[in-house]
Amino acid sequence: MTAVETRLETPAPQAGPPRSAARSALRSSAPIIGALLGFVAVWYAVTYLALPAKQRFLLPPPHEVYGGAFSNPQLMGPMMEALARSFAVALIGLAAAVVLGISYAVVMSQWAWAEKVLYPYAVILQTIPILALVPLIGIWLGYSFLARVAVCVIIALFPMVANTLFGLQSASAAAHDLFTLNKATRWQRLMKLQFPAAVPSIFTGLRNAAGLSVIGAIVGDYFFQQGSPGIGGLLRVYTQRLQMEALLTSVTLTALFGVVIFTIFAVLDRAVVGRWYGRVSR
Repeated sequence: MTAVETRLETPAPQAGPPRSAARSALRSSAPIIGALLGFVAVWYAVTYLALPAKQRFLLPPPHEVYGGAFSNPQLMGPMMEALARSFAVALIGLAAAVVLGISYAVVMSQWAWAEKVLYPYAVILQTIPILALVPLIGIWLGYSFLARVAVCVIIALFPMVANTLFGLQSASAAAHDLFTLNKATRWQRLMKLQFPAAVPSIFTGLRNAAGLSVIGAIVGDYFFQQGSPGIGGLLRVYTQRLQMEALLTSVTLTALFGVVIFTIFAVLDRAVVGRWYGRVSR
């Protein structure tokens, strides 16, 4: 075989996986980066073009807001501590909402009369404005940690109830008939048929409840002022004092806090539900 034939038969080098992975990551992140740059550009335009010079303190430019805040440990220290307290409230409230919501849905799924009696109360709890319940919660539970957790539970409970109940009732009639023919008990039907069928719906409710628990934690912090303040309490203080740099920074941290919580449970949703569907398809 000649050298020319050898060169012709030699396969061309292929691009390695790291380069293709980097390109894929860049393509997926490009819209996010573009949206962020556009938001910053609009912010600068509003500050310097739309607002008169005397009113620019209402919306300082981004470099003044974040540059002054992140370089000031006396401001960022209390803010991060408050954010950690709000995270603890949201996490405990979410855990309580998950346990109560799944238990509530299981009871309703097992007896038709229980659904008729209990489901309207869940709907009423969802439709009542939370601000109407805040004074009662403060009077009954005090104005500190427990009251903030209660607000989280009230806001995050309904998505867990509704989605779990839908999932538990989504098993096909043929599957129920098969369990009936095999004389399955109510517990066996629940654990081996209804709960597996409800896995996607439960994680959908968990993802929605996670975002709502963050809102509940901030609302509770905003209105309940006893004890160590959370990020919502700082938002109230900064608003009353017109500390716009601190207020905008805390709003940004609050938004990032919600995005992180939602993303964690969205990733968990894809991992667990994707693995479940892969196992079922096999």
